[in-house]
Amino acid sequence: MQTSDFFDGLVGGADPALVSEAAERAAQLLVRGAHDSDDREVAGRLLHLAEVEGLETLADLWSGAPADSLAGCLWRLYVLRAWVHASPQLAAAQFEAGRATAQVARVVAGVADPPGPDQVRTMIDTVLTGISESAFADVLLRAAAFARVISVGRAHLHSADARPMLVLSEQLETAAHQELAVGLA
Repeated sequence: MQTSDFFDGLVGGADPALVSEAAERAAQLLVRGAHDSDDREVAGRLLHLAEVEGLETLADLWSGAPADSLAGCLWRLYVLRAWVHASPQLAAAQFEAGRATAQVARVVAGVADPPGPDQVRTMIDTVLTGISESAFADVLLRAAAFARVISVGRAHLHSADARPMLVLSEQLETAAHQELAVGLA
């Protein structure tokens, strides 16, 4: 039989509750602190956070967060940006295929016409820099609109499953409305 001293001396992994709390606090500081900052370099640091820290690190922090939380929204925004930067030609083709049917979402997304690879990369980067420069709900609505057009494009092209992008769009839009109503935590 081991005494309590034995168990007190064991070093285990990080406490999941503490990791979750730290992740939520980091998301809060990134979103709310960036918007209130006078530092002009904040937008650039936010934009390149996944590249500097690694998408895997952000996944460890935020991938399990609910879609209607700041941490969950940040995770979804960074994943969307990573996909666009990894596959800009595909993103542009899917956006092009969906923009005629999803007119309102196309306008809200704000991709230049015609939507080529450079234009979709520029748009998604503008969305992320908006975290420090715009209302967070606007950031979420633009990203949601972009994802909606992509999902429609995927459906038209029959080239990829449209459901994950549609779900992402709906999650971001729901979070944006919650942000407008009571603010995300």
